Amino acid sequence: MAFEISGKVIDILPVNQVSDKFKKREFVIERKETGGSAVFIDYIKFQLLQDRCELINESYLNEDVKVTCNIKGNKWERDGKVNYFTNLDAWKLERLKQSEETDNPAPPRQFDETSQDVSELDDLPF
Repeated sequence: MAFEISGKVIDILPVNQVSDKFKKREFVIERKETGGSAVFIDYIKFQLLQDRCELINESYLNEDVKVTCNIKGNKWERDGKVNYFTNLDAWKLERLKQSEETDNPAPPRQFDETSQDVSELDDLPF
């Protein structure tokens, strides 16, 4: 099952070559949620595996993204002790575009006496 989470990329770690055949790269997003007057911030770490390590690079820092991931849980035993861990395996990353208004705000209209149309003046409420 795939999950989607959006937030701002705040950290990108280098590729970690674990073995000859296995590599991973981790990154962290900051997710803000408001509840009434309070703001809750979560820092969520994802991992990219193998060829997906190339999905992110330093140009993503401070960018808003949508991450599609799978949740993977594993059991690990050593010396009679059992431990469980969970990973968020990202497999798709999309930059979120800001609205057109914030990217390219329309320049304010400028008028002088010669450029005003008479019909515009007739619509004035006073």
